[in-house]
Order: sequence, then C-alpha cells, then structure tokens
Amino acid sequence: MTVEATTERVLRLLALLQRRPSWTAAELAAELRVTDRSVRRDVERLRTLGYPVHATAGVGGGYQLGAGTQLPPLLLDDEEAIATAVSLRLATGGTVAGAGEAALRALAKLDQVMPPRLRGEVRAVHGATETLVGPGVEIDAELLVTLARACRDAVRVRFRYAARDRGEHERTVEPVRMVATGRRWYLMAWDVDRADWRTFRLDRMHDVVATTWRFRAREHPDPVAYVQRSVAEAPYRHLARVRLRARPEQVRDLVPPQVGRVEDDRDGWCVLVAGGENLDWLAVHVARLGFEAEILEPPELREAATQLASRLTAMAEPRHG
Repeated sequence: MTVEATTERVLRLLALLQRRPSWTAAELAAELRVTDRSVRRDVERLRTLGYPVHATAGVGGGYQLGAGTQLPPLLLDDEEAIATAVSLRLATGGTVAGAGEAALRALAKLDQVMPPRLRGEVRAVHGATETLVGPGVEIDAELLVTLARACRDAVRVRFRYAARDRGEHERTVEPVRMVATGRRWYLMAWDVDRADWRTFRLDRMHDVVATTWRFRAREHPDPVAYVQRSVAEAPYRHLARVRLRARPEQVRDLVPPQVGRVEDDRDGWCVLVAGGENLDWLAVHVARLGFEAEILEPPELREAATQLASRLTAMAEPRHG
C-alpha cells in the first residue's frame, strides 16, 4: 500500500474517532475495510502525531479520542489555537453570517483535544471580550459545546427550563440539532417525559447536564423547518394566513424567519403565515409590507383590517372649523 493511501486511511480513522465517543476495533476495521491489525497500526500512527487515542481492553473495549496534553504537531501552535478558539466562540454567537453551526462543530472538535492550560487562556480572552449583541440573547459558549457534543454523541440531556409562564421545570430530552434564527439559539429535541418533539430556547435553559444515557436516533422533522414553525406560530394567540402578490424571496427579505413563514403559491402570489397576540398589530404589519394582500384566516383579522382602514381614513380627512 502506498504512503498516500495509508495517510488517507489514517485521516479517515481520525474523522471516525471524532464522530462519536467510542469505537471497537472491529467497527473501525469494517468502516475502513481493513484488518484489526491495520487499525492498531493506524492508531499508533495517530498517537505518534500527538493525537490522544485511548484504548480499553475487554469485550466492551474500544478506542476513544481523548483530551490530550498537547495539540497535534504541524496543525496549530498555542497562539494559533487560542486565536482560532476565540474566533470560533465569537462566530457561534452569530457575528459571522452563516458560520454559526460550522463554527460550533469546529469548536467542539478543538475543545476536545485542547489542553487545560489553553482552555484557561481562551476563557480569559473570551471573558474580557464584549460584542454588540442585544441583551438577553448572548449564550454561554460552554452551553453550546455541551449541547453540540450531546447532539453528536446521541446522549440525553437534563436541564431546568424557564417556561413562558415563568415557572421552571426539569426536562430530559434527546437532542437532535441546534438552530440559530435571528438573534436567538434554539434546540430541537425529543422530550422524553412528553413523548413528543419540542423546541427549547437556549437562553431559558439552566443547569444543563449531558448524561451518559445514549439513545437510538429516531426519524425526526427537518430541524430548521420545525424550529421556524414553532417560533413563528406556536407561541401566539392568533395565527394568520395572508396571500400576498409578491415573490416569496421579496417577502422573506422583509419578514425574518422567526416572525413568519413564507410559502410559494401560484401566479406571482405567496402565502405568509405569522402569529401574533394582537389582531390590530397583525393587520398593521401586513399593511406595512406594501403588497396587495388577501386575508385567508382568521376571519377576525378581516374585521380588524376593516376597522384599521376606517380609523386611518378618518385620520387622513381634513378637519374644518
């Protein structure tokens, strides 16, 4: 076998070890299509390069990529590792458009092999840094890393959650994916006690603990679509469906995904689905979009729009005397 093929296989082995917390030699051999002996040799090559690969003996034994005492050589020195980790922490907060989830995955991998002395440096720099983010939306990077690992490793998470009624309840969930929408982070997960899919705001989660209870992944809705539907519709008293004479992308430029969902329709129209606590405000927001509109539901929104039109007409009439 050529040196290039061996190097490629070792990199594939490293990727497998980063994918989940533990592998048996037989599982790795099957994935790489080599013998157990080749797996052992490749593990030794990773160790020689500085990757901390731990092995446990016995029937349930296997290989695990652990936290090391040094970073792998030829990849990042101390200063580069600190700069990278700090940048990734800032990116996970949404300061880099489209980079949040990718930065979070990279941060989880880097944090796994970073020695404690460098973790302390990163936390010190991050703790002394402020970003121009609105109050109540900043998420602790440690929470992001904990949830990212739990999603990757398919382990249950336990936490206390502050509900909309301000009461706190303990929840146990099987996490699937985190979704960043606008200025907030959400977790889509299977709620074990309620036996259903749920969406949780990360800024309302407290005392988050990743357990050792592994779960088998189940079929789930598309995380992005599910979170958007939950955020834009579920919490509100009224749910409106309005046809607009506009292309979907035109409306999406004006309506953030956490405010409303836009569906393609026909003949140059689209449908906006949005929730709200007050029908008058819904009517105002739809009118402010500036498109020809047709209210589909609820009927009460038509009445609110009629009353709003009457008030606006009265405001526009000149007063004499």
